[in-house]
Amino acid sequence: MTSAPLNSRPFAFDTEFDGAGSVVRGSAFVPTKRAYSPVEVEALVAQARLEAREAALAEVESLQAMAMVTIGQALAAAAPALAAVAQTHREQSAELAMTAARVIAAGALARFPAAPLETALEALGSEIDASPRMVVRAAGLDEAVQAKIQALCVDAGFSGLVAFRDEPGMPVAAFQLEWADGRADYDPAEAAARMGEALDAALAAEAGHAEAINGSAM
Repeated sequence: MTSAPLNSRPFAFDTEFDGAGSVVRGSAFVPTKRAYSPVEVEALVAQARLEAREAALAEVESLQAMAMVTIGQALAAAAPALAAVAQTHREQSAELAMTAARVIAAGALARFPAAPLETALEALGSEIDASPRMVVRAAGLDEAVQAKIQALCVDAGFSGLVAFRDEPGMPVAAFQLEWADGRADYDPAEAAARMGEALDAALAAEAGHAEAINGSAM
């Protein structure tokens, strides 16, 4: 002889009646339905499919949200490295451009060594035109070069005396001008160094740690 499980409930007598026989509280027992019509089966299947689809969509949205968070974290972690790579690329590109510019400038100055002096005389025309005397210091001041500089001074409006001082140790295209009220000088190496400093400062400013430029007059 076997005993029924303790949680078995074949009958339920939980309906309450009052003295007149009226129902005060109905039974909460709902019998398990064991047979379904085809229409009910189709409805249950459709409901199950809807619930499965909603669950799948919710899972996809959750995965998308987690993926976006992961991507955001990866980008945030990679941003400093990317910024460093970009800054290095800018610095290398600028250095390459400066190197090419130095080569081109050196070739141009070797071919036209008097060009910087001519430009300086044209720029200083209004400052030197009233001066009685001007001293020109440069390397390779032979008679032909002196005659050309004299012509440049006349074209610039200078009518005073031009005194030449040959300085063999000065670089090609470098010069020094001295007159009563002022002085001007040019050295290709120093000019290139100043441009390099200005470029470095500009790159540093772009990277967020700019440094002051030590300016110097020509």
